[in-house]
Amino acid sequence: MADVFGMALLDYQKGDYTEDIKTYSSLDEEDVIPIPYLFREFDEMPKIEQKALQLAHGKVLDIGAGAGSHALYLQNKGLDITALDSSEGCIEVCRERGVKSTVCSPILDYSDEKYDTLLLLMNGIGLSGKLNNLSRFLQHLASLLLPNGQILMDSSDIIYMFEQDEDGGYWIPNDGNYYGEVTFELEYKGQKSNAFDWVYVDFNTLQNACDSNGFDCELLKSGEHYDYLAKLTLKA
Repeated sequence: MADVFGMALLDYQKGDYTEDIKTYSSLDEEDVIPIPYLFREFDEMPKIEQKALQLAHGKVLDIGAGAGSHALYLQNKGLDITALDSSEGCIEVCRERGVKSTVCSPILDYSDEKYDTLLLLMNGIGLSGKLNNLSRFLQHLASLLLPNGQILMDSSDIIYMFEQDEDGGYWIPNDGNYYGEVTFELEYKGQKSNAFDWVYVDFNTLQNACDSNGFDCELLKSGEHYDYLAKLTLKA
């Protein structure tokens, strides 16, 4: 599978930025991920991400670190931060940008250390792929937490992408799948990734999943576009 993110971020890091990553999803038309956005500074981040970074403390694992923008900010604040990504190219970019501690691994294969804060920003919970994988995903995250640790994650309720009828209800395909489940393909400079599953989880659904997996789930901030920041802590 082509490491589309890794290739694109490495090109940008080397000053060879000529195009963005194209995305194709089961939900909508072709879209793009602007590569410069992945290299943003704190001031350019959405308020939800800024809030999460301000609340991060102790020993931190940035899951799905991408170009390392969140990790660099926390490292510069003096935190003990490790950037984790399954993309070798992304991890190379993190190192070149100065992130001192990096791990190249899918999160579900990683169990080396425990942390005070797990960060899953830019809809990091999507890494669970499908709603029925969420329990296993949350249980694995729980195994990475130190006592009194926290998980800070953002996601979106993508109900707004479906048509509304006159009484305010939504037309959602009745195919037995959760409406937040999406299949993506990425393309960059003619190289395509394999299709992969991604899930956007509305807050009530996340809260229910947390409750049945031993977590308290607190809504910290709502964004301007159906997005939100949640804090998960293990129940006492």
